[in-house]
Amino acid sequence: MYETPDELERLQRLLDTSLAGATEHLRSIVTEDERTLTAEQMCGVLTGMRTLSLATVTASGEPRVSGVDGHFWHARWLFTTGAGSAKARHLRARPMVSAAHIVGDDLGIYTHGRAEFLEPDHPDFEAIEAHLVGHYGSSPSSWGDVVYLRVQPNWMVSYAFDKAAVLAGISERPQPGEQ
Repeated sequence: MYETPDELERLQRLLDTSLAGATEHLRSIVTEDERTLTAEQMCGVLTGMRTLSLATVTASGEPRVSGVDGHFWHARWLFTTGAGSAKARHLRARPMVSAAHIVGDDLGIYTHGRAEFLEPDHPDFEAIEAHLVGHYGSSPSSWGDVVYLRVQPNWMVSYAFDKAAVLAGISERPQPGEQ
């Protein structure tokens, strides 16, 4: 986990307000406490790279979904993509984004927010670059014309069908730096 106490507190508030404002239908499935994760639990589960289904919108309002390598880092999703990709063009023009990390019927993390492009002069860029190099063994910048993005969430809900099983899986996964 990379989150500070302040980040965990902000994330918990976001999780609480998002679920409280959700539809009755969603709340009937994502039952608070029974099938939700706390901010700290969620951050523990989301270590390492997690595949995200990322939704953007075309200029004509048509939805597009694609997969990206997501990293939950300091309570926000990070990802990279080709600068010339459709998703990068969509997000430059219309930065609102939805992301979902789903593991079967066991775990779902659903996020809506605004994509933020992170340029090399951004104050967080160096630390993000170090994190990604630590994961991949090389800089995404060395792979071609790549852009770095972070989702600034304004809505997020966690779902764990069997919360105890999802949390038990935390200790079974290698942690950063372990092989």
